[in-house]
Amino acid sequence: MANPSPGSFGKALMAIDADTVRKVANLARIAVEEQRLAPMAEELSGIIAWVEELAEVETSGVEPMTSVVAVALPMREDVVTDGGDAAAILANAPRTRDGFFVAPKVVE
Repeated sequence: MANPSPGSFGKALMAIDADTVRKVANLARIAVEEQRLAPMAEELSGIIAWVEELAEVETSGVEPMTSVVAVALPMREDVVTDGGDAAAILANAPRTRDGFFVAPKVVE
């Protein structure tokens, strides 16, 4: 199977149907109009077909990577500290009480 172009997603076999799109949209709490279900099912089926095609690529000799550029992250010494001076840290807070930050209540 050749790589589907962005406009040819509807030509893939229907792995996903409109009922599946409706169910997933409902679970995700996404409103999808009825006339968009079938085209969306075709698009999603095409995407899944393309991903399945990627699974056929031979990658056994390929090293895992996190970037296309070889970059070494700078390392620092792992030193345990006392967390700094609490009074200096609390001096930055707009409100404090008994050595703690005071924030507005967010749970009712």
